Amino acid sequence: MWKPLIAWNLMLAAAMAALGQQTPATQERDLRVEADTTETRPLIPEPGKVVIPRSYALVIGISKYRNLPSEQQLRFAERDAEAMYSILISPEGGNFRAENVHRLIGADATLANLKRELEEWLPSVAKPEDRVLVYFAGHGFVVDGTPYLAPYDFDVKNVEGTAYPMEQLGKVFGSKIQAKWKVLITDACHSGAITPEATRTINRSLLDLSTSVFSLTASRDRERSFESEDWGGGHGIFTYYVVRGLEGAADENGDGIVTADELAEYVRRNVREATGGRQNPTSERGSFDPNMLLAYVPSRIRAPEPAAPKFGTLIFETNMDGVEIFVDGKSVGVVNRDKPLRLPGLKPGAHTIKGVKRGYEPDGPREEMVYPGQEKTVSIKILILRRRNRAAVEAFDKGLEFYQRGFANNYRKAVRHFLKALEIDPKYSQAALYLGRAYNALYEEAKAREYFEKAIEIDPDYMEARASFAGMLLDIGDVDEAIRQLNVVVRREPDNEMALYLQAQAYRMKGMYEESIRSARRSIQLAPNNPEAHFWLAESLRLSGRYAESIKEYQEYLRLSDFNSKLAGKLNYYVLGFLIGHGKKKRAAQQDIWRDLRSLAYFGICDAHRKLKNYDEAIRYCRRSLSYDPEDPYVHYALGLAYARQAQDAGSLELLAAACKHFRTMLDINPYMAEADYARKNIASIQGYLPCQ
Repeated sequence: MWKPLIAWNLMLAAAMAALGQQTPATQERDLRVEADTTETRPLIPEPGKVVIPRSYALVIGISKYRNLPSEQQLRFAERDAEAMYSILISPEGGNFRAENVHRLIGADATLANLKRELEEWLPSVAKPEDRVLVYFAGHGFVVDGTPYLAPYDFDVKNVEGTAYPMEQLGKVFGSKIQAKWKVLITDACHSGAITPEATRTINRSLLDLSTSVFSLTASRDRERSFESEDWGGGHGIFTYYVVRGLEGAADENGDGIVTADELAEYVRRNVREATGGRQNPTSERGSFDPNMLLAYVPSRIRAPEPAAPKFGTLIFETNMDGVEIFVDGKSVGVVNRDKPLRLPGLKPGAHTIKGVKRGYEPDGPREEMVYPGQEKTVSIKILILRRRNRAAVEAFDKGLEFYQRGFANNYRKAVRHFLKALEIDPKYSQAALYLGRAYNALYEEAKAREYFEKAIEIDPDYMEARASFAGMLLDIGDVDEAIRQLNVVVRREPDNEMALYLQAQAYRMKGMYEESIRSARRSIQLAPNNPEAHFWLAESLRLSGRYAESIKEYQEYLRLSDFNSKLAGKLNYYVLGFLIGHGKKKRAAQQDIWRDLRSLAYFGICDAHRKLKNYDEAIRYCRRSLSYDPEDPYVHYALGLAYARQAQDAGSLELLAAACKHFRTMLDINPYMAEADYARKNIASIQGYLPCQ
């Protein structure tokens, strides 16, 4: 017998109680990797005792300003910011987790965004035992004795309304942000005005802080900061030396640690010498801990030795365009025939150098001496075209035929032929790449990693191999290393749409949704018919609460990946390497990957409609999801929630029974999910009113 709707809703209130406590279920799927939440992370075992605090950073770089004339635009500030980001997230550098470093580059660096990140995000996440770094590259200026930083939307006609006062930055950094170590690095004209020693207009609170603050700025308050192509192919001079210092060049005593004092001394000395004394970086010496750890570079640890004399410079020239230069095993830039690469700030002594270009035998490795206070030109000659043995090429082509057919048995046949090609020609980097891809498809990650790394070892500038390696790293959950590999690719090839959509996936897995959205949209701009870029865009839009937008992108993914439609012949979906990088379980068959992602896309639409309270649509799309993967516990959980809400609105026992059925199915599939307790509470509440089998 039916009860009045009001009474029914009261009766169901208890059953619905647990629903208001939902955890973000969709963020717990197998694509997600949980961030480490420990206070500190020991990087090496005893007796080293090197411990890096949990660290957060904000990196800001603006070259092109919306409201400034062309002659006042900068050239390299955004490149500086990207270089700073790379060294911060490097395990041979800052050791920051990628998801803990936010970037505001170019048009994203508005005054509103800058305020939000500085005054809301950093104070909300940083704890007293943490490390916080803020980096700014762009214009700085003084108006009526008041120093400012210029965001992207700065307007000279409205300085107070569009600029960010350095005094406010000092207040926020000094009192609102809680951290054990605070680092403030600014590369801007007049940025020296942010330090306490400058003039009476400067915020004195930096001197009075009880916690350690290190403020390193590009110049004194009345000086300009310079940028030039002569430093690393194009950088602000100050940032060039900051990055070099954090890479380990500033490590004076060879303990692998770059301290605040070491970085300040290294940068000040080199910038002053490079500019003939016209630019003098300043550092606040009143309160910061001189032993504050700014970077940890284990590869630089060496036995104690006498202090090195002054630094020297290598200038690289080459006979071909696009030659990548490595110094002591690290990529330092790309040199072209008409544009030498100048690398100042090198310690005196022998350095190992190598020039590489894919498809050619490298020049090096060989040693070049750096002499204190001197410049030395190094000629890199790329001469010998790497010729392929005909038998190796035939073996590779045969392996490629099997690889392109898909499925496990064909991948195993492909492996045999790729191995034969690499045995005949040990420098066949393409064979090594496809071995990595084939082993990855067979779920043999250790071998896949071996051959991806082999391909990169043979050709360090093989960006396709780096992107594919990153995709495999996403599969096995090593998201930080994937981000580092993709960062190398995107810096070298900003229009590499494969790297961009994988970057979108990596950022989504880290919960860095705005970064993911930005990378996905750039990938779509370059290749509108790449379905997976739309998928990762949809995922990050949904998980950042933009449900209506996400539905459109999921629908576009489904349209583009419909093998039964007229588009099927245009997709070439897996042959180009889209097989890797999905973080999914069933990768030894193309059809499995396709079904997995379609299931996730339908689930995404279901979940978005559920959040919009469109329960009929949510149920319809979750059912579509189950048609591809009937054992996805999250889909059953979402269906349980949607049916329960419908039951509450309609007063329907039938719908309530359906909700209970899906909660039970979810628990049968995976009783250990984070949402399992809520499902059990819902079942217990429902069973008070009807049998729930």
